[in-house]
Amino acid sequence: MHKTLLLSLLALVLFALPAQAADLDVFAGKTGKIDIAGGTAHIPVMKEAAKRIMQKSPGLRITVAGGGSGVGVQKVGEGLVDIGNTGRALSEAEVTRFGLKSYAFAIDGVAAVVHPKNPVANLTHQQVQDIFAGRIVNWKAVGGRDAAIHLYTRDEASGTREVFWEIMLKKGKIIDGANVVASNGAMKSALAGDADGIGYVSIGHIDASIKAPTLDNVAPTQDNAKSGKYPVLRKLYMNTKGEPKGLVADFISYIQGPEGAAITASDGYIPTK
Repeated sequence: MHKTLLLSLLALVLFALPAQAADLDVFAGKTGKIDIAGGTAHIPVMKEAAKRIMQKSPGLRITVAGGGSGVGVQKVGEGLVDIGNTGRALSEAEVTRFGLKSYAFAIDGVAAVVHPKNPVANLTHQQVQDIFAGRIVNWKAVGGRDAAIHLYTRDEASGTREVFWEIMLKKGKIIDGANVVASNGAMKSALAGDADGIGYVSIGHIDASIKAPTLDNVAPTQDNAKSGKYPVLRKLYMNTKGEPKGLVADFISYIQGPEGAAITASDGYIPTK
């Protein structure tokens, strides 16, 4: 079942650029500006690509901001940025309202995460659902110490939240009292400072500052996501208002090309190509 889901994600073709994949030479000697905002899972890839491009062509300025998937849709739709990033597919309403085009570049997993010193090594799907619904409120109930569980979540504009809610929680309840944080980075910081906290992040953001328990004894790694063993998956998208042109088209082609794929993989994601 999980392999079927992964194969469907990999086979779904949601983008087609008029130009061939770009390398850094495409940007040589060019001037101009590209503004990018939205999903926070995208930021490491976007920033590294921007740095390389601007080093190649000092006349270019590329800005990268977060805000979440909803912000990415709104800003690109209103013409405030050139590329709006989302950690989920666009809705039909968003496409119709703003005339947006989507370009996937990575497959990513989303994992429940805790403080690195939390002794809980494995959680089941049901336990995660019960924790976020408020049915399990003490770590002792899942093999941890006798302490109240502190919940962390993202706001409803977050693509990470949407995937976690749809696939991990099966559209179940997230209690109203959960602490809301603004980004994957903010989630990591919150959990690194709370020994009794639990939240969720993009797998590409997992590092030594947090701990990702296995899910039904499957480690939430990109290798397991790629093989289909780990089921909580989503694509990362770049979105434009209408067909991308000029520098924006070159940037998207670069991200989707071999050099962009290498950056994507180095940041812990699975390139779509």
